[in-house]
Amino acid sequence: MPRIVTAFSALINRIAGSLAGLPKRALPIRMYVAGGAALHMHTGERVSRDIDATFSHRIALPENPEAAYRDADGAARLLYFDRQYNDMFGLLHKDAHEDSVPLNIEGIDAGILDVRLLCAPELAVSKLGRFSSQDREDIAALARHKLISSIRLRRRAEDALVGYVGDTSRVQDSIEIAVRIVADIEARGVTLSRR
Repeated sequence: MPRIVTAFSALINRIAGSLAGLPKRALPIRMYVAGGAALHMHTGERVSRDIDATFSHRIALPENPEAAYRDADGAARLLYFDRQYNDMFGLLHKDAHEDSVPLNIEGIDAGILDVRLLCAPELAVSKLGRFSSQDREDIAALARHKLISSIRLRRRAEDALVGYVGDTSRVQDSIEIAVRIVADIEARGVTLSRR
C-alpha cells in the first residue's frame, strides 16, 4: 500500500474515532472526498498534501487532523485535513453526493463514518469552477484512465451548470476546454490501467 494511502487511512481513522460516541440517530456521518485525494484514490496519480472533503453533518474535527509519513524518496511529508475547503464555490451536480462511491478503509465502520469519493465524472466537474492548470491535468488523468468520457463530462457539467448562479460564461468556456482535452485523449487512444 502506498505510504500516502496509509497516511490517509490513519487520518480518517482519527476522524472516525472522534465520532464513535455519537448517538445512533446521528449516524452514519457521510464524508465526501474530493480534490487531489479523490483523484489519487481513483487513479493512483498525483499525491495531494491535503484532504478536501465535506460531511453530511456539521462535525467537530479532532485537534490537528493530520498524519505524517515518508514519501517514496524517504522525505518527511504531512497530510492534513483542509478545514478551509468549501464545495459551494465549485461546480457540483445536484446528485454529486448520491452518486459518490464508497471507499472501504480498514478499521473504519461505515455505520459510523461512511467515507465516499466523488465519482470520477463528478470529480472532473468539480474541477471546472477554478480550472487551474492542475485541474486540467487532473481531468486529463481521469480521461487517460478511462474513468470519464467527453460526452459524459459535457452532459454532467451542463446539468450541474443549471444549479450555478451568477455569470457562468467563464465556467462555460472551461467546460468547452475540458471536453476538448478529454476528446483529444480519446482520439489518441491514450490509456493507462487503473491502479
